[in-house]
Amino acid sequence: MSVSTIAIPLDQLTRIGLRQNHTLHYQLTPEELVQDTLRLNEGILNDTGALVIRTGEFTGRSPKDKFTVKDEITADTVHWNEFNIALDEKYFHIIHKKIVDHLNSRNELWVRDAFACADPRYRISIRVVNEQPAINLFAHNMFLRPTEAQLDHFSPDWHILSAPGLRLDPEECGTRQHNAAVISFKHRTILIAGTGYTGETKKGIFSVLNYILPQDKGVLSMHCSANMGSKGDTALFFGLSGTGKTTLSADPQRMLIGDDEHGWTNNGIFNFEGGCYAKCIDLSEEKEPEIFHAIRPGALVENTVFYAGTSKINFADKSITENTRVSYPLDFISNAKEPAMGNLPANIFFLTCDATGVLPPVSRLTPAQAMYQFISGYTAKVAGTEAGVTEPKSTFSACFGAPFLPLHPGKYAAMLGEKLRKHDVKVWMINTGWSGGGYGTGSRMKLNYTRAMITAALEGKLEEVEYACHPVFGMAIPQSCPNVPAELLNPRNSWTDKAAYDAAARNLAQQFITNFEKYAAGVQPEILEAAPRI
Repeated sequence: MSVSTIAIPLDQLTRIGLRQNHTLHYQLTPEELVQDTLRLNEGILNDTGALVIRTGEFTGRSPKDKFTVKDEITADTVHWNEFNIALDEKYFHIIHKKIVDHLNSRNELWVRDAFACADPRYRISIRVVNEQPAINLFAHNMFLRPTEAQLDHFSPDWHILSAPGLRLDPEECGTRQHNAAVISFKHRTILIAGTGYTGETKKGIFSVLNYILPQDKGVLSMHCSANMGSKGDTALFFGLSGTGKTTLSADPQRMLIGDDEHGWTNNGIFNFEGGCYAKCIDLSEEKEPEIFHAIRPGALVENTVFYAGTSKINFADKSITENTRVSYPLDFISNAKEPAMGNLPANIFFLTCDATGVLPPVSRLTPAQAMYQFISGYTAKVAGTEAGVTEPKSTFSACFGAPFLPLHPGKYAAMLGEKLRKHDVKVWMINTGWSGGGYGTGSRMKLNYTRAMITAALEGKLEEVEYACHPVFGMAIPQSCPNVPAELLNPRNSWTDKAAYDAAARNLAQQFITNFEKYAAGVQPEILEAAPRI
């Protein structure tokens, strides 16, 4: 058997049904995993030494094929909806057996033990079993990496069994089609079949933590990035995929806590992960130097294309998908904070990629407006992050992360509201989307302007400027901002056709109001008063 210097936990693996009649690779180094991937012709190195793979049929998450087992634990606690799709426990056992049988049929398996949650008070231990070494490398990069001493007594709280090569029979397995990602809280197991998209692994654990931490530990789990300034001031960046969480939190002037998943305790912030999973589309050294330089030996790049006749990545090429990605350990970022924990936040930024071009590029929210916007979770689904999305489409995702929230959005919103009031946190909305018109007419907000707005807010330079109230949405719009043209700040002024802007604003406002109807019965009157006015 191919092993690291650490003994393989054979007895524990036998208990989940895995036999010992094949080669088990346990806790391999990134270099060994890269060599295994190359040996199996499942990847290739680029000119900077990063491993480049293709994930196959699925280049993004498949939310309609994500299931939660409905049992005595989840029946009355999970908020069953289009994202939390119930699966009868009998199907979990059928799929589990099929995955175990499939893994047992392979000549080689890769096993990795890891942790999630940088705060040791809330840490969970995870065992990942893969049939592909590249996905094991992803787990190495994205989860927290135990020391050899910690591995001596490692006992997994959760298992992830990944079988991209297994196609399920939907009728037999209770699924929609041949692929599925299944979470069982009772069996503390995540099953992944029929998809090689690595993001299913990380988002499975994120969904687990979004249940465990608020429900059992009183900790607010959040779909956000976080960084900390030299004075210890922490900032949070909420937003769905494609809104800029990873890019905007990778600020060379601030220490990176994490780029996607965090918890908020009574005394601070902590990262769930040990790595970053950044979008690569149109990546450049000039715009995103930290991410660009993270593409080096040990990094895993997905679904990119080389320039013809070279091993240099063409980051503008969208021929496979717009959702090109790279995963790398957090310490690949030069100013990553270790441990990945921070103080209570001083500023929160809600990031939206507004495809209508209606919302201002920067605005300040009252606590009531912040709660309304958090529950609404407005953005545009950006091409590539989910199967079938090819151009921006307006969407509302409660708490900026509805696909990953097992509990009712009101639970997370109530916890956030309490923390905003208790700690007097400033909340800003940042539109990283379109200006001067909607998608197809206007232009995407320049990254350097967005960075300038965020820097101004963090440095207190927007405290003394004049503000104007948006006539429809009510947020306060600064009339000036360092290093940003004033004409961009009020979105109506950036449109040539003012009547078209007014019509677009009314239309978007109606979408907000219609979407919020399903939450209205469970929120305070002040939040309802923060709705846009038509």
